[in-house]
Parts: sequence; structure tokens; C-alpha cells
Amino acid sequence: MAQEPFPEAELWLLLGRAVQDSPVAKRLGRDFAEAFGSRFAVVSTDSLLLGVTGGKLSLYDLTGRPVTPPRVAVVRLAMTSLSSDREITLLRQLQAMGTELINPPDAVLTCVNKFWQLQRLAEAGLPVPDTRTYTDTRPDRALVGIPEPCVVKAVRGSGGHQVFLARDAAMVADVQGCLRPDVPFLFQRYVEHSHGRDLRVIVVDGRPVAVGLRTASNGLMQSNVSLGGTVEPCPGRYPVAEQLAVRAAEEVGLVLAGVDLLFEEDGTFTVCEVNANVRWGARVTQVTEALIAACAERLT
Repeated sequence: MAQEPFPEAELWLLLGRAVQDSPVAKRLGRDFAEAFGSRFAVVSTDSLLLGVTGGKLSLYDLTGRPVTPPRVAVVRLAMTSLSSDREITLLRQLQAMGTELINPPDAVLTCVNKFWQLQRLAEAGLPVPDTRTYTDTRPDRALVGIPEPCVVKAVRGSGGHQVFLARDAAMVADVQGCLRPDVPFLFQRYVEHSHGRDLRVIVVDGRPVAVGLRTASNGLMQSNVSLGGTVEPCPGRYPVAEQLAVRAAEEVGLVLAGVDLLFEEDGTFTVCEVNANVRWGARVTQVTEALIAACAERLT
């Protein structure tokens, strides 16, 4: 059977294999198709071949036929399995061939590693928790001087997984043999005032478009919805926090970002982390609307 021609479109929803069946990807595909019609296509990252031909960058489908890169691509990639040698290479190729990416490769790569984003945010003078990490393969060698109590989290992770609260360095030492050796962990100041709650701000094109107070329903420290937490929409309730989220997204270079903020006892906020592959519920239609507007502006 002959393979269908590769879709020629100005706008792609570029999906990594791990996220192709996610609810957000399905909603975006449906809503973008309705908004842009034949100008839009859903494209899988593993349906493309990269090349340098005659001294120029080139792009092909799996049959070897040339592919015209889109003018704009909205990128959805799983952060925990992201490969700089695969997906980031593709994003760099598209960017170099003139595609405007939401989000660009440097910003995505910064957010893959939770300490890399802390480096960028701290350099910009934004409030982040005191944090230690290590370069040795044995985490127990990094325990001197860590915050006590501390939040322990893998530099790669999502959904509140691979995160736990340790009362002191001795507890971390007790469990260090259970920590995955393939990626480092962070030892981060525990913001007790924010236990079981945080503020999630979704930023699109430098504007806060959705704000939710996330609360754990089971006593957990993490308030992620994937772990049973609930979300209360609260746009406008914390304007200072919303502007901090916008600055955080800007500093790491994200067009679409999910910024998680912690509540400090003195009424201020601290940036917990910035997410490049942010998820949102079906009722939060303003995010997709803002993304459609951002793409339409770039296509004019």
C-alpha cells in the first residue's frame, strides 16, 4: 500500500511518541484543526528524517520525500524521556530552517533539568528555594550542609513523582540506596507554609492566562492533580505571583509555560519550578484560545 503524502501545512502540532495519546494533545489537535483547517497538521517527531544535502539543511518523510518545514510548530514532548540527541536535534533543525517553535529548543532543554532552570532563575534574581545537588554518582556524598528538613526530588521528573520530604540528612542517608543513580537529585529547602498547596500559573506569550490554587486532598506535600490534588481557579487573586510567573517563563525562554509557585510565610512567593510540557484540564479553555491567538499572530 502506498504511503500517504506527508501533509503540507504552515502550522504543526509536533508530538513526541509518549504524548501522542494524551488528553491535551487530542484537544489541541481538534481545536487547532477547527481554527486553522488545512493550514494545520498533527505531526509525530518519529515521522521525520533529518539531513544536510548539498551543504543545506533538509527534512524528509520516512519514504525519503522532501518535507517543507512549517512556519510555526507547537511542540509537546515528554520531559522525563526527552533526548537531546533525538528530539532536541529535530527542534534545532526546524528552528534553523526557519520554523518558529512554541517552545524553542534551548528553553525546553533548560526546563528538562530542574537544576538547570534554577541556575537560570537565580542568575536573573528571581526567588527560588535554597538547593544543593551533586556531580558524584553517590548522593550520600552531597549531604553535608543540605537544608534540614529538605525536599528531595530528581532533576528529571513530572507529576510530583520522585519527590519526598526528608526530616534531616540522616533520613536521606538511610534511603540513598533507593535513589536512582542515573540522574542526580536535588536537596531543597522545605517551604512549610506551602505544604500541600501551590499556585500554578499558565503563561502564554508573556501573559498569565490561567491561574489555579492547587491543594492536596490527602495530606501529601505535593498538590499535583495527578496525585489526587484539586484546583481552584483564582485569576487576579495573587497579581504579584502572576507577574513573577511571567518573569520566570520569560527568563527560561518559554512561550507556553506552567509555573509553580510556593507560598512563603511573609506573603511572598518562591518559584518552585517551570514546566515546558504543561498540562491543563478540558475546562481551562483559555489556554488553547491563547495558543491559537499566538499562532495566528505568527502566521500573519
